[in-house]
Amino acid sequence: MISEDKTVYKIVIDAMGSDRGPEMIVAGAKLALERHPELAVCIVGDKDFLAGECEKQGICGERVEILHASDVITNYDSPAAAIFSKPDSSLVVALRALSERDDLVGLINAGSTGALLAGAVRFLSTPERTRPALAAVLPAADGSFTCLVDTGATIDCTASQLLHFARLGSDFMKSLYKLDSPRIGLLSNGAESTKGNALVKEAHGLLAVAEDLNFVGNIEGTGALSGSCDVLVCDGFAGNQVLKVSEGIAKRIITDIVKYAKKTGREDYMQLVGHLMALYDFNSLGGGIILGTRKPVIKAHGAANEASIMNTAGMLLNLAKNKQVFEA
Repeated sequence: MISEDKTVYKIVIDAMGSDRGPEMIVAGAKLALERHPELAVCIVGDKDFLAGECEKQGICGERVEILHASDVITNYDSPAAAIFSKPDSSLVVALRALSERDDLVGLINAGSTGALLAGAVRFLSTPERTRPALAAVLPAADGSFTCLVDTGATIDCTASQLLHFARLGSDFMKSLYKLDSPRIGLLSNGAESTKGNALVKEAHGLLAVAEDLNFVGNIEGTGALSGSCDVLVCDGFAGNQVLKVSEGIAKRIITDIVKYAKKTGREDYMQLVGHLMALYDFNSLGGGIILGTRKPVIKAHGAANEASIMNTAGMLLNLAKNKQVFEA
C-alpha cells in the first residue's frame, strides 16, 4: 500500500561495491519496502542477477525497478579516474539516473567513498559548484543530535572550506531538525580561541565574524558528543577519526557489558545492551550524508548489513521529505 497522500518516493540503491554483496543489498531493500509503504526502489547492478535475487526474496512488483549496469567500481580503483573510465559501472549509472530523472529522490551506496564523492561532484553539483562535504549525524549525551562535518570527503582543508562546511551543516540542521539557529562548534585541542593548529586558528577567526552563523567556539574531543553544539566542524582527517574512534569505543563498551552479563548471569544487563546498540551501532545509525549536492546521497558503511540498509533508506526518505536543504 502507498501512504494516504499517494506520494511515492523512489530511491536509487547501488547494489554493487558492498563488502557483503548484492544479496544483502536486496535484503535491505526488502526490509525498507516493508517498513515504508510510501517507498519505491531502483536497484542498480547486473540485471539478470538482481532480477533472480529480487524474485527469490519476494520483492518484485511496481515498487521495484532494476537498472542494468555491467561494471563495478572497487576500492582498488582510482576514485576520480574510475568515474570517467567506468561509465557502465553501477555507481555511475546510478548517479547519472539520479541526476537526469525527476522521479528519483536520492541515492544509497555502500562502495568506494572516494568514487561516490567524485561522482557526486560530477553529476550532482549545485549551480554554485560548492564543494561537497561528508556529514554524520550522531546522538549527543543530552538527547539531541550533532552533525559532524567533514568526516572524510576532504582530508586537507583550508579555513575557508571549514567555514563553508559550517554553513552546509547549519543549513542541514535547520532543515531536518527544525533548529532556528544551530550552534556551530570547531573541533580543537582546547576551548580557548588561541588553541589549535594553524588551520583551526584561522578557521576560528572566520567563524567568529560570520554573522549568519551561531558560532559557540572551540570544542574539545571530550565534548564532541556532549550536546554543546549542533554542528561540529573539522577537516576530513580529524572528523573521520572522531567517527571511527567513537564507533570503536561504543563497540568495546557494548562487548564488555555482554561479557559481564554472561559471566555474572545478569540478564537484565542485556536490556542496556539493546539500548546502546540502538544508539551507537553503525547499522542502526544509517550512513554518512553528502552535503552540497542537488539531491541527497548517503554513503552506507561498507560492512553494513540489511538492517543498516533499511535504516539508511529511512534516513534518505526523511531527507527527501525535507528536500529544501538540497534545493539549488
